[in-house]
Amino acid sequence: MTQLIWLRSDLRTSDNTALASAMAAGPTVAVYLITPGQWLAHDDAACKVDFWLRNLVELAGRLQALNVPLLIRDVEEWQAAPDALLKLCQELAVQRLHYNGEYGVNEQRRDQAVAARLRAAGIDVRRYLDQLLFAPGSVLTQSGGYFKVFGQFRRACLARLSMSLPACVAPPAPQHPMTVASDVPPDEVRGFDRPSDYLRTLWPAGETFAQHRLAAFIGDDLHQYHQRRDLPAEPGTSQLSAYLAAGVISIRQCLHAAVASNRGELDSGSAGATTWINELLWREFYKHILVGYPRVSMHRAFRAETEALPWRRATDELQAWQEGRTGFPIIDAAMRQLRETGWMHNRLRMVTAMFLSKNLLIDWREGERWFMRHLIDGDLAANNGGWQWSASTGTDSVPYFRLFNPISQSQRFDPDGQFLRRWLPELQGLGKREIHNPSTQRSLFGKADYPAPIIDLGESRARALDAFRNLPDVRP
Repeated sequence: MTQLIWLRSDLRTSDNTALASAMAAGPTVAVYLITPGQWLAHDDAACKVDFWLRNLVELAGRLQALNVPLLIRDVEEWQAAPDALLKLCQELAVQRLHYNGEYGVNEQRRDQAVAARLRAAGIDVRRYLDQLLFAPGSVLTQSGGYFKVFGQFRRACLARLSMSLPACVAPPAPQHPMTVASDVPPDEVRGFDRPSDYLRTLWPAGETFAQHRLAAFIGDDLHQYHQRRDLPAEPGTSQLSAYLAAGVISIRQCLHAAVASNRGELDSGSAGATTWINELLWREFYKHILVGYPRVSMHRAFRAETEALPWRRATDELQAWQEGRTGFPIIDAAMRQLRETGWMHNRLRMVTAMFLSKNLLIDWREGERWFMRHLIDGDLAANNGGWQWSASTGTDSVPYFRLFNPISQSQRFDPDGQFLRRWLPELQGLGKREIHNPSTQRSLFGKADYPAPIIDLGESRARALDAFRNLPDVRP
């Protein structure tokens, strides 16, 4: 029986549950759907789409070594996926479709529509757990609900992982060659500009590179991760998020590498290893939230009462934030890093998000959308979860009265101003004290090449606290 694997956010051949299962069942063909209209509707970044295409090229070579043809089909949106896949199944006499699960509301509806259409035509459909360690709905509170607090979710996951780690899937052996000819992945997709060569060099494609990056991080940086992860000027993070989001590497591979380096321990031993394992579980947590509380996939706040917040429509301030012209160096440097590299340091994601949603009191959804349009590692669950955490509208969110001060955050995590000088060359001449707050150095006529702060921090803090205090059911 001919098998068809539908590739999505799982662009690898190693530890790919659906691929291994398909190839174990019979001669296998792979398909990838190009859906530009859907990607635009989901605010997917041009650099992320380019990253997908480059990884498809690498994946095509690995599939060729397994004698698995890769077919590319173009449809505008996911509504066309059932017809496109049914047509392909009929052309190839496919008996079974395999795919790994995805968890946003639109993704689940798409998969349900595809499964219904194919099963009605007598084609079997198999869905697999691959993107996560645990199936959503399998890690629940004692009352049978989804966890709302990460610490409790983490303890439940660690208890299960301590009994056994989810095994990585054995790599499939090459199958007999098929007569189906492979398609060549496109170089670009309509509606998405090609990113700069500089950005592309920062993110080489392919699971071989992803595995090398994982090995280098585990060997060189893992055990200092807890000390260096908050320092944006240092390469203290794994920078695997883009590869995890596209499925070029699996969470199981990452977890096994971390545990092996930590002598089999999950929650003791190396502080760096346990901290990074916690970060993997944060990604897991936010995926479970998508399923348990689907409203977060639909541009709604997790905490319903915060929908009444009096968000400001401050177009000029929003644009200044987007373009890195706020007059607060750590904010501006982070936003410039995002635009030029397709990535932002995680500490700075929190700082910039809190500045927009609290100091500027601009709807967190504006920031969530902007990040998705620029992040090479853009992921609905992680991006939404992070934004709602920072804005105090989400699950397990920071208390509303906690606001990061961008000046003190800069002084604490970039004390010498090394990161600021990298992205704000106009401030090169300032000392390591003055660079965090250039407004203190202004002459009577100002500093022509760097803007004055667009807000007063004290006044903006008071405004945000008043807005939250006036909501129903909000307590300190």
